[in-house]
Amino acid sequence: MSSGIFDVNEYSITIEEAANTVKAKLLKYEQLRKPRVMIICGSGLGGIVNILQEPRIELRYEEIPGFKSSTVSGHAGKLVFGLIGDNKVPVMCMVGRLHFYEGYTFQETTFPIRLAKAIDIETVVVTNAAGGVNSDFKVGDLMLINDHINFPGFAGFNALRGPNLVEYGPRFLPLSDAYDFDLRRLFFKSKKKLGIDRTVHEGVYFFAAGPTYESRAEVRMIRTLGGDAVGMSTVPEVVVARHSQLKVLALSLITNVGVGEKPPSALDESPVRLDEGMANHEEVLEAANEASKDVQKIFEATINQL
Repeated sequence: MSSGIFDVNEYSITIEEAANTVKAKLLKYEQLRKPRVMIICGSGLGGIVNILQEPRIELRYEEIPGFKSSTVSGHAGKLVFGLIGDNKVPVMCMVGRLHFYEGYTFQETTFPIRLAKAIDIETVVVTNAAGGVNSDFKVGDLMLINDHINFPGFAGFNALRGPNLVEYGPRFLPLSDAYDFDLRRLFFKSKKKLGIDRTVHEGVYFFAAGPTYESRAEVRMIRTLGGDAVGMSTVPEVVVARHSQLKVLALSLITNVGVGEKPPSALDESPVRLDEGMANHEEVLEAANEASKDVQKIFEATINQL
């Protein structure tokens, strides 16, 4: 577990090296030299990269100073640069994120956000696969995040723990406006204009460190605390994005529904299925694949207006 202490000067130098590496790669493509939007693809949502138009450039994480490798199935581990929409908006798409549960520090998992700021990106679009906790949510629904609960943060595991990078943002960061209202409104307008009938909620994302899915008691607790969906990512990235003065649009795809009923009693002689509704990673990816086309269309229409 990280102590939260790291060398600020060394970290800043590595960010600069990463930025220079990316800028050098983009130099020969005038349309891509100044990406405006960063898209982070969650589990099963790597297909978002398919909406990127030519010219396209790919950079493996291993080619970029400071980047760690993604170890999760379904996460390709590369940056893809390209254009979106009729307005040819230049974007940087992160196909495969990094997680705290992989053993990385928060400085390592959020390094791509610092890179985005260093190359003058203005907006971060974050996606994830999440478990539905709100009883109204169904598999395949979408949820625009309008607030979050940083549960590891209560125990001191915050993405800003340790020395503050003063050149990026303040020591004490307000998060009451973390999820940009205008971007959320633009997303809903784009969905309506496209005539897509997939259900989109707004709600609170509960960040749990993972990698285990939640127990029944934990699902009930999250529901009681006000969480609508739960996942193992996003919040550290959002915290660092806001610290870096970037606007944030965040979307959860509900890929499974949390099991919150109490477990069957061993005193009950009637047969009960113990595994009903329990999540697994393969089902998460399958549900994400089914909804990804709608997500791609809405994002293309939304980002085209940025």
